[in-house]
Amino acid sequence: MDVKLLTYLFVGLSFALYIGIAIWSRAASTREFYVAGGHVHPIANGMATAADWMSAASFISMAGIIAFMGYDGTVYLMGWTGGYVVLALLLAPYLRKFGEFTVPDFIGSRYYGNTARVVAVICLIVVSFTYVAGQMRGVGIVFSQFLDVDITLGVVIGMAVVFMYAVLGGMKGITYTQVAQYCVLIFAYLVPAIFISMLITGVPIPQFGLGAAVADGSGVPVLQRLDDTLAELGFSPYTEGAKSTIDVFAITMALMIGTAGLPHVIVRFFTVPKVSDARKSAGYALLFIALLYTTAPAVGAFARLNFIDTVHDNAYSDTAPWFRSWENIGLIGWLDKNGDGAIQYAPGAPFEGAPSFATERGPQGERLVVNPATDSANEVYVDRDIMVLANPEIAALPPWVIALVAAGGLAAALSTAAGLLLVISTSVSHDLIKKTLARGISDRQELLYARIAAALAIGVAGYLGINPPGFVAQVVAFAFGLAAASLFPAILMGIFSLRMNREGAVSGMLVGLGFTFAYIVYFKFVAPELNTAEHWWFGISPEGIGTLGAAANFATAFAVSAFTRPVPAEVQALVHRIRVPRGVETPHAH
Repeated sequence: MDVKLLTYLFVGLSFALYIGIAIWSRAASTREFYVAGGHVHPIANGMATAADWMSAASFISMAGIIAFMGYDGTVYLMGWTGGYVVLALLLAPYLRKFGEFTVPDFIGSRYYGNTARVVAVICLIVVSFTYVAGQMRGVGIVFSQFLDVDITLGVVIGMAVVFMYAVLGGMKGITYTQVAQYCVLIFAYLVPAIFISMLITGVPIPQFGLGAAVADGSGVPVLQRLDDTLAELGFSPYTEGAKSTIDVFAITMALMIGTAGLPHVIVRFFTVPKVSDARKSAGYALLFIALLYTTAPAVGAFARLNFIDTVHDNAYSDTAPWFRSWENIGLIGWLDKNGDGAIQYAPGAPFEGAPSFATERGPQGERLVVNPATDSANEVYVDRDIMVLANPEIAALPPWVIALVAAGGLAAALSTAAGLLLVISTSVSHDLIKKTLARGISDRQELLYARIAAALAIGVAGYLGINPPGFVAQVVAFAFGLAAASLFPAILMGIFSLRMNREGAVSGMLVGLGFTFAYIVYFKFVAPELNTAEHWWFGISPEGIGTLGAAANFATAFAVSAFTRPVPAEVQALVHRIRVPRGVETPHAH
């Protein structure tokens, strides 16, 4: 079979599996819709959490970022992995002991009022829709490239599949679907990585292959070869970072505490029977996540080597089919600036402004880049999001491996999208409608509102997938920054500070979210020409500004709480109850 037929087969079978699981696990109550009935086994919950957390950014974009940023790209590895540890140790067990359905539920109860609940819902919706935009873009990229389907139609198909198992099954359907999606995505990630590690180094384990010598008899280590190759082309060495220490720290910290504040990951710990199971599932999830995250640096390095070897200084007329297929959907572009018919890959932007391509073809059939940059010798535009997806094609792996990667990319994007959309729908139906606007509605009515909210959220997500605000991991990094600046401080202070009151928490969330959102919008959309280190506050980029936003949140919250009424005694008792292990006497609130 050819690649396209195999891809249709693999994707079709995986979609049939997901929909079958949704029908089998149809939710019959709000508890099943919101938290899968609270009866998920820790191992299954660990796999579902890993699939929920390893989004299109992890599967599609992270290794691409590492491939092109080198050492600087490791901030994503450190931040996301470290953040999961923070979540597992500091938040998950306590929130599970609290025992409700949603993050705004905790914030509304802990800060004793609907004001805090509504502000938390607003923060959650902003963060979740920012995050889901990246997932739906990943869906569109996979469909357009591997199934020869227009990006818009690909996003619509993805929306339809998510609609089936998110609206029908709720958290119950999503949980067991995500177990299947984890198996698909991890197999799809590891198989080509093992193949390519064998081809480049002769070592079958990618993590060891990254530190091994290139299998050409030279004895040169992979990273040394990559450093030397990039230096010859005029790039900075792969293993040297260009970012300042303060920016590396800020991005890593924003990703860490942003991970710990992501509502769709936190809610996974409400689905297990006991607090001890929450800890166990966190440990299992970290193990399942590590399989991909320890492989990503090797995938990124191998991808950059393969890309240079197959593209630089080779005649365009001799390029492999993969180059032209990605070129056809606008994710690769080439302009023969020096007229030699060969592709020159060098530092600098190949064109001025945003990626843009002419409708006509060049003399050699190439898709012409519009507005070439005259001050740069670089003739190639390549979207970093394609590197994991294109890697098996670049390495000329068997067609079934290429098809498997397409199915894995869709599994990663859809699993996270479903979790985010469910969190949005439950926040609207449970926290806004049931707990705020219409308190007397029945369980059946609440379930209906949850399904309607999920359907509307899927529609908005589809629009964002068709009109994405940036490349996948960049958009996701912004979501983490917004979560770091708004939800994480409120949750952390709610668990560990008896003094933090409603007025302080609400003020902190609004200041943190507003500051971070404004900073990102200004530098990314209002004045992108100023998005350089000399114009950033304290040298911190928009990707890392969530750290300052979180600091502003904490400072505002503690300052306001110091001059307002103390926390009621019954709320202090709630804090003691979720912090003290079962069987230990709870101190009297005072």
